[in-house]
Amino acid sequence: MSDKLLPPSGPGRPKDPAKRQAILEAAKTLFLRHGYDGSSMDAIAAEAGVSKLTVYSHFTDKETLFSAAVKAKCEEQLPELLFELAEGVPIETVLLNIGRGFHVLISSRESIELHRLMVASAAQDAKLAHIFFAAGPQRVIDEMTDLLGQVQRNGLLRIDNPVHAAEHFFCLIKGGHNFRLMCGCAEPMETEDAEAHVREVVELFIRAYRP
Repeated sequence: MSDKLLPPSGPGRPKDPAKRQAILEAAKTLFLRHGYDGSSMDAIAAEAGVSKLTVYSHFTDKETLFSAAVKAKCEEQLPELLFELAEGVPIETVLLNIGRGFHVLISSRESIELHRLMVASAAQDAKLAHIFFAAGPQRVIDEMTDLLGQVQRNGLLRIDNPVHAAEHFFCLIKGGHNFRLMCGCAEPMETEDAEAHVREVVELFIRAYRP
């Protein structure tokens, strides 16, 4: 067969989004099952059903893949669209949607196991903990900070320090129940209880920063 009939290769060839997603899912599975050090790129490729070369074509190294897997997990429940201040949408509605998404995220089995993994490995590998924090928690805080800065400029709430306000919001959403989840002393909230908790937090937050 003539080479002219073959698809182009090299850096210019479009990457397959389905393979990228399969790699991310495999990475999340193996990182949680075997830890970071126990999950090789070969094993992740096999789990995803692709070649190791394909893994490296999407993610240059294991650190990059780990960061992308953490970010992908956060974006499942907290897509960037949630942090937009759409015209005519009450700030309460925006905060409720963010609060709901964040609560589902931090209560998920994957999130709990990943946080436990990071706490357990932090003393041995601080660099990995920093990668995790930058890809997950810090990204969420940064997007919330940008949103609250816009809220302040529009006069919807009086927020002198958007970074602190963002951290206060997420800490309130986590509450004491998330700590009990981390310790294995509780089960995830029922849907009705979770909704009531998020609504209470949003009400408290708005009351604290009302102009």
